[in-house]
Amino acid sequence: MYTVTKDVILPSTVTGSWPRPRWFDVSLWGRPLDTCMMDVRFREKFQDALATVISDEERAGLDILTHGDFHCDEDMAGRSWHHYPLQRWAGFEGDYLQSEETRSEWLKYPAGTLLHEIYTGWRWPHVVEKVEHKPLDYPKLWRMAQAKTRKPVRFGTCCSQVMGLFLDIHTKKYKDRDQVVWDMAVAMNKELRALRDAGCTCIQVEEPTFHFMANTFGKDSSRVKFMVECFNREVEGLDDVELWIHTCWGNPNMQRVMENTSYAASLEIYLFEAKGDVWTIETCDRDFKDIELFGRYKKDLPKKICIGGVSHRTLQADRPHEVADRIRLALKHIPPEKLIVSSDCGFGRQGCNREIAFYKASAIAQACNLVRAELGFATTYVPAADPKLQMDIVPKASAQSAAGKGGQAAASRRKRR
Repeated sequence: MYTVTKDVILPSTVTGSWPRPRWFDVSLWGRPLDTCMMDVRFREKFQDALATVISDEERAGLDILTHGDFHCDEDMAGRSWHHYPLQRWAGFEGDYLQSEETRSEWLKYPAGTLLHEIYTGWRWPHVVEKVEHKPLDYPKLWRMAQAKTRKPVRFGTCCSQVMGLFLDIHTKKYKDRDQVVWDMAVAMNKELRALRDAGCTCIQVEEPTFHFMANTFGKDSSRVKFMVECFNREVEGLDDVELWIHTCWGNPNMQRVMENTSYAASLEIYLFEAKGDVWTIETCDRDFKDIELFGRYKKDLPKKICIGGVSHRTLQADRPHEVADRIRLALKHIPPEKLIVSSDCGFGRQGCNREIAFYKASAIAQACNLVRAELGFATTYVPAADPKLQMDIVPKASAQSAAGKGGQAAASRRKRR
């Protein structure tokens, strides 16, 4: 069901996380949101930070906004993206280094590399009881963000199956990790339904593992099929919201975590087997590899496709015409009514600074306008690109006056000589 992208051609957005303002130096660190909001300093900073990310994204000209993942702690390489639910659901205990035996083979890297430091340094709880839902406060977080704008705010959250990559089981209630992942999917479904009931009409579930697993075990493997079942259970009953499935190839401290980044093996899984309305893919950082695969379904795509028009891993602020060229490339294989433009992944999680994130986001919005105009569709207003609203402008009259005074001063010096 399309809500926020209905009747919108080439909607512009970003994936989710956004760089924190320097003064936003507080985190929840496992505490309930309501407890933190009793602290007047936290309350003010958190509310102001949400207003800031909304303001940044509106000024950039984006059509669909995000809450910046500002409820996640400012921890090493963005661990809290996975960790936020684990700290709050029943069944988990403690904060431990993960054992070498249980760490996923995907996430083992040589000593002396950044990814080795990240994945050996992250701490995780043990599974000690049956996993059960406890509130994550997603409805309240969305309300606080949505109250600050009339544009739609999409709410994103980590998928339960990617959290399963990091857990050690210390209870006889589970015989394997698959059972834990299933119970986490059930728990997340309760939270997503509560978010929907609060009025959120666009929900993004982030990083199901089909693309990782299909490349490793084969698209028809039992492990892949089980994870598809888990995902569909996680989003069960959300048919009345616009459901986005975000996929990329890693973003801890802006790092790519996999070498094989092809979507070829998982293409039909995401298009036809996974419930949802929009599938987001990492394209810019991968030089649009695999984009041609969508051409075979150009006339009957079952989902809208959200491409990454800018990379979250590079610090060069893209120019609008560069992003427009990437959109034109995607349009060779995806019809305009089925195409959405975003970033490859989020700009937070120890990522780039706010200025770079802002101008990358605005380049997306401006590029969409360039291509819309070429296709004969209406464009949208981008405050960042309005010449009248630039921060530092020397008025023409003042410039002429300054030039005149400069000339008079020069003439005076000549007379004195």
